[in-house]
Amino acid sequence: MSESYKVVVAGCGGMSNVWIDYAIERADTEIVALVDIKQEFAESMRERKGLNCRTFTDIAEAIEQTGANLVFDVTIPASHFNIASTAMKNGCHVFGEKPLAETPEECKSLIQITEETGQSHAVMQNRRFDPRIRALRKIIDTGTIGKPGFVNADFFIGPHFGGFRDTMASPLLLDMAIHTFDQARLILGADPVSVYCHEFNPAGSWYAGSAAAICIFEMSDGSVFNYRGSWCAEGAHTSWESDWRITGEKGTAIWNGHEAPYAEVVAPGEQDGKFIKSFIRVEADQEVIDAHSERTGHTGCLDEMFLSLQENRRAETDSRDNQYSMAMVNAALESAKTGRKVDIAGFIGQ
Repeated sequence: MSESYKVVVAGCGGMSNVWIDYAIERADTEIVALVDIKQEFAESMRERKGLNCRTFTDIAEAIEQTGANLVFDVTIPASHFNIASTAMKNGCHVFGEKPLAETPEECKSLIQITEETGQSHAVMQNRRFDPRIRALRKIIDTGTIGKPGFVNADFFIGPHFGGFRDTMASPLLLDMAIHTFDQARLILGADPVSVYCHEFNPAGSWYAGSAAAICIFEMSDGSVFNYRGSWCAEGAHTSWESDWRITGEKGTAIWNGHEAPYAEVVAPGEQDGKFIKSFIRVEADQEVIDAHSERTGHTGCLDEMFLSLQENRRAETDSRDNQYSMAMVNAALESAKTGRKVDIAGFIGQ
């Protein structure tokens, strides 16, 4: 791809501010069009950002009339398939907000279109680009706690966003849980094998759909990942990064999402086969934290997306990898619906 990026931004809601501001900062990037189903929203965004670009209600028309080569998909989940598929078929790479798409069939189809068109398609997983999660991954990668066996993540938040989430059938699983599921894959370096999920809407929920879930995932490294989440938890909130406990053969890694992670491991020579006498605390690698602290979150993920184009490689969050995180969502939804354990292989495209 050329070093100049002509961007169409699809979706002019609140989240698009982050994407647009990022693009404005890049000397090699020009926003050539804003697209929204309500053209007045696109026009209002253009005015607020001081942009000199056209506005449209149709993504294909916007691409054709501007010669765009990259689309930012910042639409609602139900629109991701249409925006991404249309953009790739019209010669554009796509960087999109999560989730990949809304249904398993749409996810598989997008993977196929990515392969057929040769376009890049990367998904925003901003929570991967946190310096502390990178340090936690190093604790696991370097064998500090030995082979992981049991991973637990608690997510208890009570946002009152309003809007489309309040009417979704599965607001937690479909719109938010993918962050934690994707984090688990990053931390473990493993992919999902199966899941059993119980989804429900607890007392006090202001959502129409199920805002809480418990999921048990079997992972490809032999570990079990347990997710407990609620998006209508009032008080005593966890961090948005979740509260993590990873137990391994010789210790436990802890990350509360606020502070740096650490591990507590069996002290050398302090185990006689029956009784553990003492433990030592292992702090996170500060060099890893420092190395990832400058560009974090959405900025870090977008940096990686653009770098992947420049280096002609798949982005870390390329859709062909991200589909495994999305498969965790879709398989969990299927398990909750059927009340049975579900194999995840059937949710992965080729």
